[in-house]
Amino acid sequence: MKMRQLSAFILLTLAVLATARPKTEPAQKCKTGPVDLVFLIDSSRSVRPHEFETMRKFMIDIINTLDIGLNATRVGVVQYSSQVRTEFTLKTHARLSNIVKAINQIIPLAQGTMTGLAIRYMMNEAFTPEAGDRPKVPNVAVIVTDGRPQDRVAEVAAEAREKGIEIYAVGVARADMTSLRAMASPPFEDHVFLVESFDLIHQFGIQFQDKLCVIDYCSFGNHSCDHECVSVLNGYRCRCNEGYRLLEDSKTCQACKSANIDLVLLIDGSKSVRPQNFELVKKFVNQVVDSLDVSAHGTRVGLVQYSSRVRTEFPLNMYHTADEIKAAVMKVEYMEKGTMTGLALKHMLENSFSEAEGARPLSRNIPRIGLVFTDGRSQDDITEYAKKAKEAGITMYAVGVGKAVEDELREIASEPVEKHFYYTTDFTAISTIAENLKLNVCPEESQGEIEVKDPCACESLVEFQQATMNSLEQVTQKLAGMTARLEQLENQLFSRK
Repeated sequence: MKMRQLSAFILLTLAVLATARPKTEPAQKCKTGPVDLVFLIDSSRSVRPHEFETMRKFMIDIINTLDIGLNATRVGVVQYSSQVRTEFTLKTHARLSNIVKAINQIIPLAQGTMTGLAIRYMMNEAFTPEAGDRPKVPNVAVIVTDGRPQDRVAEVAAEAREKGIEIYAVGVARADMTSLRAMASPPFEDHVFLVESFDLIHQFGIQFQDKLCVIDYCSFGNHSCDHECVSVLNGYRCRCNEGYRLLEDSKTCQACKSANIDLVLLIDGSKSVRPQNFELVKKFVNQVVDSLDVSAHGTRVGLVQYSSRVRTEFPLNMYHTADEIKAAVMKVEYMEKGTMTGLALKHMLENSFSEAEGARPLSRNIPRIGLVFTDGRSQDDITEYAKKAKEAGITMYAVGVGKAVEDELREIASEPVEKHFYYTTDFTAISTIAENLKLNVCPEESQGEIEVKDPCACESLVEFQQATMNSLEQVTQKLAGMTARLEQLENQLFSRK
């Protein structure tokens, strides 16, 4: 009888284990969820031809393990040096063979190493609906580089991560670890990799493949996220709407009531504005100031007026209370003359946001915000310094009235443009814009979209396996108790005989 019980227990155990344990086949493709994956590859002159060939093999090895398709995992490749070039977008190829062919046809650029420029390009061009990026599908970037960037990467990488792009930084040989950490998503032990040579990157790619497998955790529910659940490679994270911060429980969102920012306002003082309307502009500025928590250690505000020339009315470090700022604004004298908006943007970037004029160091993660108010077409080019301002990590707002040109306003505004661009036909309506203007930016250290890691590997049927194994343990305990009780009964029967 004991043998029959033991046999039944073993059969039950094997049956449950067979259900719970996934098959571990070699080169098994990840079919647990779609990913929008972009490789950002360094093709600077320091990457030798045979090393670039190894980098091709690295990419091909990884995508060979993925379930490729327009409704599965999509892959794009961008290469960079002193310039950036899309080799193919997320929607270009739907078949693995076509992707492999396209990778093998890449011709290296062989120039400098402008990694920051490349990350911004990737964020603004590669991960867009036009390029094939899909809503609610995890965005993953794999950056492969062999050297130190020749431009700034920390601010633009942070912006990319805030937009939901999960970044893996792979450094080879001469790569700088500090720069890799500045680019990668946290935790660094899962997202930063440094290998000694291109000869080793192929072996490394094999270890790296399982990190790109995804399960769409948010398809099971929103996991008690206050606002939005976002699936990531190894679990999920909760994300808050703009103007809210994620609390320590990683689920609850709280409105940002008094975030600390460095705000510089550029106001158009050209002759087309007219004196009476310029007074309305000053009231607009003060209405914005009323919505902020101004102090030496809180929000700082600077004001610049421009026409044919540019004049700092007061820098960021001059006034420390809202009343002082509002009084100074009302004393500003109207300049008249032309509309040199490009010159004003240059002044803001090079002077207003300098530490000498009160901007706090970038290391403190105090958001820098520029707000341009204009009523007409610029008489100079705005493209260069509108772009440079955003590349420097300044969040740009554009407010237009009357004859302001929409294309110029959109070029000044940060992404998404719809949230950073405002227009009205009449100066009397600008007070409404001030009411709707959302400058409450949460501090970067409070925005952390904390990833809830899953303990199981990709090829495991994660939640099902875990639940099944828990059930198995409970059944095992019950069977052990039943076996012990049956032994007692058998002993009692034998003793009576």
